[in-house]
Amino acid sequence: MMSLRHSLVGAATLALTVAAGLASPAPQAVAQTAAKIESQTRPNFGVLLAPPTRGYRSRNHRRYDYGRHRPDWRPGYPGGPGGQEVVLVDCGGNPGSGAVEDAVRRVRPGGTLVIRARAGACVGWLNIDKPITIIGEGGFDPRDWTRNPTPTLQAPDGLPCITVARGVRVEIRDMVFASPRAGDAACMVGYGAEIVMNRVGFRHAGDEAALYVDGGLLDIRNIVVDAQTVAPAIVADGATVTAYELTVTGSQSGIELTPGAGPVSTLSATTLIGSEQPVNFGPRAIGLLVRAARDYGRLEVTNTKICGYVEGVVVEGASVSIDQSRICKADKGAVLYNGELSLTDSRIRAATVGVAAASGRAVVRDNSFAGVRDVIYAEDRAVIEASGNRVWSRDNICRPRFNPRYRDRYAPSWDSRSENGWECQNRPYPRDWWDQDEGSLGQPYYDDAYSLEGYDRFQQGYGWYDRDGRYIDADRPTGDARWRGGGGFWGR
Repeated sequence: MMSLRHSLVGAATLALTVAAGLASPAPQAVAQTAAKIESQTRPNFGVLLAPPTRGYRSRNHRRYDYGRHRPDWRPGYPGGPGGQEVVLVDCGGNPGSGAVEDAVRRVRPGGTLVIRARAGACVGWLNIDKPITIIGEGGFDPRDWTRNPTPTLQAPDGLPCITVARGVRVEIRDMVFASPRAGDAACMVGYGAEIVMNRVGFRHAGDEAALYVDGGLLDIRNIVVDAQTVAPAIVADGATVTAYELTVTGSQSGIELTPGAGPVSTLSATTLIGSEQPVNFGPRAIGLLVRAARDYGRLEVTNTKICGYVEGVVVEGASVSIDQSRICKADKGAVLYNGELSLTDSRIRAATVGVAAASGRAVVRDNSFAGVRDVIYAEDRAVIEASGNRVWSRDNICRPRFNPRYRDRYAPSWDSRSENGWECQNRPYPRDWWDQDEGSLGQPYYDDAYSLEGYDRFQQGYGWYDRDGRYIDADRPTGDARWRGGGGFWGR
């Protein structure tokens, strides 16, 4: 009995001890809880003093916002990257099937997408969020553009053909893109991407540019862009652009470029043909518009033809060099609003002025101007260095003065314009130059040189002019004797 009683008492005592231990918190547990709460509420002064800088500066674009229509164009969209090295897709012109979009998802990063268009163009929107190569199976030759090649990929109505995400490099070859009803969408869009294209054609009709890139790199070679739009056919904002054998037609303006702060942008062997819209229709028709951002970019233009625009080249704050190029069928050849312009060894045919400068610095050397009413115009804030330029014009700038030599006999005199950096030409405007420029657009030949009646015979020593510039043909006196009067022995 005593042992049983002692056992019951011991068990009760143990139970009370355990209950008391559970009821009163342990000192160590209280300390851990307090430390956890304090770490959550204590401000992180390191973050406050040095906030994260991974985010990009926000910009309010006036361009089309593609994310509102399709969220899956952004990188990291659920579904993950594909795993196939090469994917071949033949859509056969079946819109809405999603075959081409699915093919993009199946390609692994660094892989190749081959698009076949034997039964008609694929209809879809390529959302590129990984580095890939896109190849058209049928190939494309820019020289066959007039034969109206079949599109390889056509954009859905109101949507782009292809978008490239930030930091992604995509290479495109032997493709023909079409966006016949683009609306507010561009055919190709890149934000901070690297886009490399060779042997690619674009047929675009809409309110926006055919190609729009914001930052990054745009390297295009053997490209044809036919853009039926009042906007520039190509817009590159803060991007490094390299263009070789590029042809732009149809659009009211050709290229709008804001060079980036990185490597120099270049246009070489490029042809820009405008739609010849009048001055009072829509925005200004400009062949090449170069703007400047906070970073002072540079552009070099070589062996380029710009025809059919109201203003051939416009520079607004950047540094532009134009060499061995042609500007034709324009109202103003080159306009400098600010920045730097170097124009050398080029041909400019404009109806109003060859080079106009509001401010900045321009170097104009060894060029040929034709059809202009004023060769160079500069306001007070502009500095122009001109030398070695030749001018063909029927306007007053190339009309001679008639200086009295003897009684009622006058001789023509062209005041030397060498101090202004240019001289008028009396010989006809070269026909081969015309054939390369306006003649290639179907315009009949027109000689811009001022022709003075009887001047050839006057140079041979016969006749003279009256005070009104009418030629008086006379066999005697000849040579310098015309200015001494009489005939006789000295007038022969």
